[in-house]
Amino acid sequence: MAGGADLNDIKRRMEGAVTAFKSDIASLRTGRASANLLDAVMVEAYGSRVPLNQVANVTVPEPRMLGVSIWDKQMVGAVDRGIRESNLGLNPIVDGQNLRIPLPELNEERRKSLVKLAHEYAEKGKVAVRHVRRDGMDALKKAEKDGDIGQDESRVQSDKIQKMTDDTIVEIDKVLAEKEKEIMQV
Repeated sequence: MAGGADLNDIKRRMEGAVTAFKSDIASLRTGRASANLLDAVMVEAYGSRVPLNQVANVTVPEPRMLGVSIWDKQMVGAVDRGIRESNLGLNPIVDGQNLRIPLPELNEERRKSLVKLAHEYAEKGKVAVRHVRRDGMDALKKAEKDGDIGQDESRVQSDKIQKMTDDTIVEIDKVLAEKEKEIMQV
């Protein structure tokens, strides 16, 4: 590349924003149990906050039930508390070193609030993509000003960055629409 913006780096960073968004909405609850539902749960363990998956194993024994096997029996209370405080609307049942978490039916109000949360995650992802675009455009302007690339090359790269941005935002919208359909499905 003669100069300007590193298109591969921009593409990689935009894909990273989409991956982060997909990870965020994977933790939103739909009607079915999913092991990654508890990915966002943080637990007070050994003096610091750690993700649940560092102190326990999550399984899906039934379509509407999650199982959590806690490795250290002293952590049972902390894991139970972490799940209850996670804002997911779940109430674990303690069974020795295991937790059983029945997934209640989602009422209309809860579904709408989950959809709203999904939209917030999508907006966060789009903002991240736009930041990447801005960084790329700034690099182009600087390269053009410094004489590293000409106006034509700058315009060509600028168009490529804008197309990447548009495509990435369309992808985020598509994932959001699928998740929204999944949440609203009764």
